[in-house]
Amino acid sequence: MSEIGNIIGDSGFKFNKRYGQNFITDTNLLDAIVRDAGISGGTVLEIGAGAGTLTAALARAADRVVSYEIDTSLMPVLSRTLAGLDGRVEVVFRDVMKESDAAIDAAVGDDYALVANLPYYITTPVIMRFIERSNAPRAITVMVQKEVGDRLCAAPNTADYGAITASVALAGSAEITRIVPRTLFYPQPKVDSCIVRISLDSRYADVDKPLVRKIIRCAFAMRRKTLVNNLMSGLSLSRESAVRVIEGIGLDARVRGETLSVEQFVRLAGAYSDLTCKE
Repeated sequence: MSEIGNIIGDSGFKFNKRYGQNFITDTNLLDAIVRDAGISGGTVLEIGAGAGTLTAALARAADRVVSYEIDTSLMPVLSRTLAGLDGRVEVVFRDVMKESDAAIDAAVGDDYALVANLPYYITTPVIMRFIERSNAPRAITVMVQKEVGDRLCAAPNTADYGAITASVALAGSAEITRIVPRTLFYPQPKVDSCIVRISLDSRYADVDKPLVRKIIRCAFAMRRKTLVNNLMSGLSLSRESAVRVIEGIGLDARVRGETLSVEQFVRLAGAYSDLTCKE
């Protein structure tokens, strides 16, 4: 059994399937995540301390780590894996998705990176919350299931491309930095994972992002439908108006939403705004 396995066994901790707990045990992988996240000093917000292995690796590179953990039964495990790091690590035993923006801002300040080993069920909510908030991190580096990573980084007009892909692209650029085999986790999951880094930027700082995201959601609401039909349904447009918006940015009215790039969604939102202002 690995060292972390021994610590978990000694502490009496029991895995909770509800939280999708799979802890990273390989030290080379831990160091690689820190490198991929570009951590060198500064503050890191970690979502999910887990057994504390990634938390400790982050603390060796950062000035300060604030780690949210929902499972209070991990306290005895973390007291051992994070021993000696009290001055650099703060573990907050609360659900970060129920934490207010003000509380998070008070904990991490206005210049921080986000790093997380995320279970499947919370991946999209966490990513969307932090790319949409006004005090967004400078970068988000997450360990996710391989199939989820493929969706986050997919190109338009591919099977993996969806609303989450376009929404992430609106905030910055995403890339898979490495594939992670399932054998490097304890307990071992049934699928491989990957590390995805999302570098947030200001390309669309002056764009009405809530409207663009609304248009994106409409476009992917029913993948088998054309963009015209989805805009009619999601935005309560007449067919004539929907066609006018789509053709107004140089697209064929028969186009489907999954073929549009984020730049085209931005232009589509602009055309829709122009239409509604005139009506």
